[in-house]
Amino acid sequence: MNSALDRTDGFFLSLEGGDGCGKSTQIKLLGKHLKKNKVPHLLTGEPGGTKLGASLTRLLLDPKRGGMAARAELFLYLADRAQHVDEIILPALNQGKLVVTSRYADATVAYQAYGRGLPLGEILAADELAAGGLVPDLTVLLDVDPAAGLKRLRGKTDRLEGEKLEFHQRVRHGYNMLVKAEPGRIKLVDASLPVGKVHQQIVKLLGHGAGIGKQNSEF
Repeated sequence: MNSALDRTDGFFLSLEGGDGCGKSTQIKLLGKHLKKNKVPHLLTGEPGGTKLGASLTRLLLDPKRGGMAARAELFLYLADRAQHVDEIILPALNQGKLVVTSRYADATVAYQAYGRGLPLGEILAADELAAGGLVPDLTVLLDVDPAAGLKRLRGKTDRLEGEKLEFHQRVRHGYNMLVKAEPGRIKLVDASLPVGKVHQQIVKLLGHGAGIGKQNSEF
């Protein structure tokens, strides 16, 4: 099985945040910036970054699929991650690329531990196995008030996005607890700011962490 020990190069960035925080927009903007600066990179995301993951995503996010046990949901996400790491993330890192993923292991802690109430320690142990110990070099948390984030979705919600506001508030609390636990790796950005300002902050954080984005950075 692949593990973090198999990694030889590259830089691993994850974008995290609650629903409606703007991850999709920011990963697209970051991709354009990296391309402009001729940085070898790969943009990906969870769930659904692989063919297997796409099938799992249909199970996980279908708003018509009610009654899914919290543990079943957890293991579907972990199966998606195991395939994602093995098939997509590690090979790109070993090619020296900057890998940017929308969501990764911190989402599992925020959503399944804090949101669903599953045991944190057991989730961390299970994710260690699923991800082979691979941890992002840098995580940017796009923080936004859950009520404001859900309004951005304009009624187009999947199974998780359609949860009650209280669930999303617990998820946000979980993310904030992660920032306190790992301030060196996880950096919080106010996602209620204008899109361009959020993008600038992400590029600045990435430049500090990976030495990228220090030139040709006109926004």
